[in-house]
Amino acid sequence: MRTVVSGKRIALGLFISMACGAQSLFAAPSSAQATEAQAAIHRPFDQPQPHAGPGPSAQTIKAWQDRKFGMFIHFGLYSIAGGMWSGKRVDNGYSEQILANAPISPKDYEALAKQFDPTKFDPDAIVALAKAAGMKFIVITAKHHDGFNLFHTAQTRYNTVDDTPYHKDIVKELADACARAGLKFGVYYSTIDWHHPGGNTYIEGNSNPITSAQEAFNVAQIKELLSHYGPISEIWFDMGKPTPAQSEDFAHTVHTLQPQTMISGRAWNYYGDFAVMGDNAEPDVGMELPWQAPASMFPDTWGYRSWQSRSDPQGKIRENITRLVRVVSQGGNYILNIGPEGDGSVVPYEAQVLRGIGAWLKRNGEAIYGTRKQPFAPVDFGYATVGAHAIYLFVTKLPPDHRLHVPGLADTAFGRAYRLGSPASTVDVQRDGEDITVAVDGLANWPTATAQNSDSDTFMPVVVLPLKGPLHVRPRMLAAQADGAFHLQPAQAEHYLNYNGEGYEAPATLYKLSWQLDARATDYVLTVHYTPSSQPAQLDVWVDGVRYPLSLDGTGQPAASQVVHIHRNRNAHPYAMQLELTPAAPFVQGTPLPVTVQSVELSPAR
Repeated sequence: MRTVVSGKRIALGLFISMACGAQSLFAAPSSAQATEAQAAIHRPFDQPQPHAGPGPSAQTIKAWQDRKFGMFIHFGLYSIAGGMWSGKRVDNGYSEQILANAPISPKDYEALAKQFDPTKFDPDAIVALAKAAGMKFIVITAKHHDGFNLFHTAQTRYNTVDDTPYHKDIVKELADACARAGLKFGVYYSTIDWHHPGGNTYIEGNSNPITSAQEAFNVAQIKELLSHYGPISEIWFDMGKPTPAQSEDFAHTVHTLQPQTMISGRAWNYYGDFAVMGDNAEPDVGMELPWQAPASMFPDTWGYRSWQSRSDPQGKIRENITRLVRVVSQGGNYILNIGPEGDGSVVPYEAQVLRGIGAWLKRNGEAIYGTRKQPFAPVDFGYATVGAHAIYLFVTKLPPDHRLHVPGLADTAFGRAYRLGSPASTVDVQRDGEDITVAVDGLANWPTATAQNSDSDTFMPVVVLPLKGPLHVRPRMLAAQADGAFHLQPAQAEHYLNYNGEGYEAPATLYKLSWQLDARATDYVLTVHYTPSSQPAQLDVWVDGVRYPLSLDGTGQPAASQVVHIHRNRNAHPYAMQLELTPAAPFVQGTPLPVTVQSVELSPAR
């Protein structure tokens, strides 16, 4: 794991997913293909398409997204060291990478295996703690960068069964405990291995190339993990810099054995089924693909650190509730790490934090699980999610007038609002132009200013807006000039990025620009100004779900332009004209916009 700064949000405009009718531009599957198509992912063609081959179904992806909150466990030989070596603190990096950071000779580090006897590792107790925290899945480090394996592998004796006094398969123990308790189970797997003969040594960023021998070793272990531990909900690949062919090999191995296993984006080269943010990072651009935000209790380490300062557990509880809500309101999943001690016991502080989060979720979980991202522009009081029958408003900061102002919902019918957990006390949802407002002073059991933040019953209260019919959202729109024309800059657009490319340091790449326009005319002349590449390129303009393909010359000149006549479709998008620029459809994950867009002009057709 490493920390990375996520991409920059250049605009805060609202993106509403385009209608699936865009897919009608391409041939529908024949009846003979129907059975196979049920297992495929069907995304609108203005979005990246998955790679060909077996993979999770739409139902699997939805179920994965519905879970929202899970437990990460970093545990291994490094847990014995606990961030210490030769009586001294090692603070230059994560403690789970102490072999490289101390540094320690491989022989001395391997000797830790003879001390590894975690008699206090209780998988059922860990699963019970995860459930008490409101977590729906667990992912454990089957193998980290140090190459030590928490599972019984035939590829090396360097594992908990063959090379330690413990003689037990920790991955199997935890997988079985999850199965007994009804939690989904996943494994973390490092594709770099500092123990493998001819494998890797530490380099900055851990972006090591993978040798062919190591690739074969990894594939053999992936087959073991996907064959002997029951259903694996997700495999959390990490680090290394595999070639595209190696990433494909890893992904194909997983999906051949278990097609419904979700693969993390750190399989690299865009072969993941879900994007992974940087360590303790969140996206600040639009996200269309499934994604997950990994977080540690403290940003300096994931593995156990004996000398870590652990203070203010209530503050840490509030911090992680806020991060969970922020991630879920953006449509992602949140996975929070614990680092057990060398004897296998859970750090009491971490257990206290998890139980505190669970206490809050016991009251407010309805607003988290199975919801989708906030559908309107940012609000000044906090965050929002959308459920099947309600909108949920998370109040982090009460406005001075004690009224929650929500933009763009004046055309949606609501029942009376109430605080989640207190449905008997209700207030009207009031119209305010194109927006709505809710006065919280009329709600019983609303925390006072002094009580708010004090405990799980008063921290970040949630207001429920029951839906009475379909949800209609008026997006934040860009206004036309006096002559009805638009002169659009990329900085005004919502940016959509490809994550998890060639390796950890690979920058996110832009694949879509999206604008919402207050377009009054029906027909426009649209001009795209761009910086040409050296080769001809294909670019798609999407207007209200209709595709206008453009062929761009590869002049190599500083600037060029292309003109197309477009038509406004108010039936598809009654409020705003939705304008998007994407690669030529259909395009696979990782495909960037083929040119640099300088500006876009629209003039009403005369």
